[in-house]
Amino acid sequence: MSASVQDRFHTLHEIVAAARQALNRNLWDYVVGATGTETTMIRNRMALDRIGFRPRVLRDVSSIDPSGLCFGRSVRLPVLLAPVGGLDQLGVGGGATVARGAGLAGVPFCLSSVTDLRLEDVAAAASGPKIFQLYVRGDDAFVDEHVRRAVDAGYDAFCITVDSAIYSRRERDLSNRFTKPWRARSGGMDYQAALSWDNIRRFKDVHDVKLILKGIATAEDASTACAMGVEGIWVSNHGGRQLDHGVGAMDVLPEIVTAIAGRAQVIVDGGFSRGSDVVKARALGADLIGLGRLYLYGFAAAGAEGIARVIELLDIEICETLGLLGLTSFAGLDASYLRAAEPIGPASIHSAFPLLELQTR
Repeated sequence: MSASVQDRFHTLHEIVAAARQALNRNLWDYVVGATGTETTMIRNRMALDRIGFRPRVLRDVSSIDPSGLCFGRSVRLPVLLAPVGGLDQLGVGGGATVARGAGLAGVPFCLSSVTDLRLEDVAAAASGPKIFQLYVRGDDAFVDEHVRRAVDAGYDAFCITVDSAIYSRRERDLSNRFTKPWRARSGGMDYQAALSWDNIRRFKDVHDVKLILKGIATAEDASTACAMGVEGIWVSNHGGRQLDHGVGAMDVLPEIVTAIAGRAQVIVDGGFSRGSDVVKARALGADLIGLGRLYLYGFAAAGAEGIARVIELLDIEICETLGLLGLTSFAGLDASYLRAAEPIGPASIHSAFPLLELQTR
């Protein structure tokens, strides 16, 4: 990473502000917006803000290891760059730049099928763990072909999004009269709407690749998925961009972790903006924390190096939080380090960045 990027961004809120300057109104609202009243998105943040810490002291924390595992592979932090449609419009190089940023940062990424670049070209730009995510826009042959290509290109796992049977009304986009170019090319929604557990059972019968289901929000669905041998349960409400009036991802995480009982790797996303957020999710049983908007800010602000700087700052925050909790790694971290707490103010998409009004250097 260049010294200029490190000198330009000393805090995460500076990166958010730079992204706001770099993106036009349509793209900014696409990134920060959600469906309907945006209640689900706000509850994602509220669920995090309602959790406080119970620190332990007088422990040797002179050396801290914040690393995690992604399906058995060691990664710098237990975070994952989540799939985002339309990356090509948000920064130069689209998915390939995100892949390079993930490689620079030492964290895994998940590529959305809603992208201009071929999955093979994005894989060629990657240097670490990678996952391919599919919106089902065709029949079984369509799915099988994408699995074959992803496996041949070296993706470590395959992800199917399951919370998008109906495309939501995102009123910021509607009010802006913003017709997303990648949306116009994504026909075949009938196949996504018809997706059922029978399709998942068939997938596991036919394909020998780790499968992640993204968009699980209940213990019942998590249990069903595990019974079919699904290896990854991604707890998500699509960042509040699908079902309005859902509850925060962190509010449903504990029941899902209990239902899974170690049978699958647990990923969670939804409002994660700080290193302390990552620590909270790990304490409640998540293996990996998906980042969406946060890494997009780095991407928009400074490309691959901007993404790497986001992760570097998260690393600093995570180590600080672990050390002040009395821990030297995520081993030993559990819910006993957490307690309910009153939020200090109303939740919002950027309530984790109270200094956002400050200008970037």
